[in-house]
Amino acid sequence: MTGSAGAGLPRVAWGQGTYVHDTAGRRYLDASGGPAVFCLGHGHAEVNAAVIRQLERIAHGYRYSFTSDPLEELEALVTAAAGPAYGQMVFVSGGSEAVESALKIALQYHSARGASSRRRFVARRRSWHGNTLGALAVSDFLARRAPFEGALTEASFVASVNAYRPPAGVDPAALAAHAAAELEAEILRVGPERVAAFIFEPVVGAAGGVVPPPPGYAALVREVCDRHGVLLIADEVMCGSGRCGTWRALEADGVEPDLFAIAKGLGGGYLPLGAAIYHRRIAEVIDAADGGPLTGHTFTGHTAACAAGVAVQTIVCRDRLIERVASEGPRLRAALARELDGIEAVGDIRGRGFFIGIELVADRERRTPFAPALGLAGRVGQAALAAGMLCYPVSGIVDGVAGDAILLAPPYNASAAELEELVALTGRAVRAALASLPRG
Repeated sequence: MTGSAGAGLPRVAWGQGTYVHDTAGRRYLDASGGPAVFCLGHGHAEVNAAVIRQLERIAHGYRYSFTSDPLEELEALVTAAAGPAYGQMVFVSGGSEAVESALKIALQYHSARGASSRRRFVARRRSWHGNTLGALAVSDFLARRAPFEGALTEASFVASVNAYRPPAGVDPAALAAHAAAELEAEILRVGPERVAAFIFEPVVGAAGGVVPPPPGYAALVREVCDRHGVLLIADEVMCGSGRCGTWRALEADGVEPDLFAIAKGLGGGYLPLGAAIYHRRIAEVIDAADGGPLTGHTFTGHTAACAAGVAVQTIVCRDRLIERVASEGPRLRAALARELDGIEAVGDIRGRGFFIGIELVADRERRTPFAPALGLAGRVGQAALAAGMLCYPVSGIVDGVAGDAILLAPPYNASAAELEELVALTGRAVRAALASLPRG
């Protein structure tokens, strides 16, 4: 089949818990939850039963004709988890739509308050916000943007914020203040009256190889945005919904965004589901002017998808899985550090909770990336597959071309034995991939 996205890949058959099985009978430990999606693993009986019960009643009540119990229950669960300031949300089918909706709500807010000159977004280098045209326009993932350049809305970009790779001459301890000053300078350059919002990933995912912020960074950018009337949008599609050990990723930084986007862990991959969530002060302005948000889709608030989300979020809360992620995450990173100790190519092991990145470098002292032509991240992914594990290899994390890392994002309910297996298989895959590199 020409052009098939699945060409050369094993054919999936079924999954249970932390494991996925293919049609050839091979079993794989899902160490990355796909792209950090499967927070409860696969085949969870309670979630499956909730979806089946809903489908037996009705799959979907169209949002302009009906509300539904699952929709309202999920709204209540999200508000309880996110905090009382966040009672307004638009449910969508995934992360790109969630980000797109957040961008549109930000623009609508400024228009509603008579500031329609605020059309520009500011984002960061080495960020990824989605595949729709609006989300892609604020993303800095060169390979994914290239075919669409010229059709993307103009945005401003400030430098990535990575303590492992600070700008030349900037001490890591001063990185947060330096990055906040750069953001403010860009807002002033463009003109605050033209800037709608600053969008960022609280913990950068695929584009950076899991990069947590330096201490104090989020609070400083919150202050900068407030000073200039710029909205703060947190893209928590990958890092949110408990993945980093708090339900909102920015909780750990003590910051409330004006809007944030979630997906992946919201419904755990059981059905397509995401949401754009916005602060009550945004809602008050929009509701007064327009009666509500002017964004949404045919499947906004899809009834069966919301039923899946209710089941997933109920289990996460009931079983105290976010607390488990918070306590076990540091232990998992420490175990990986012990397993990979002595491998000179392992430059950095970083992350929060069950969201971990391992960056591989050709020269640890200089932090020099491997030559892109070697395809090291892909080699690790293939070696992991051969060893019976699924991870998430990413490349281009340094400058869009060079830089290799693997992402690990196991289910929140992975057992201690499964986490030990993850550590051992990660070590095996990294060593095998490095051994496969050409000599000389």
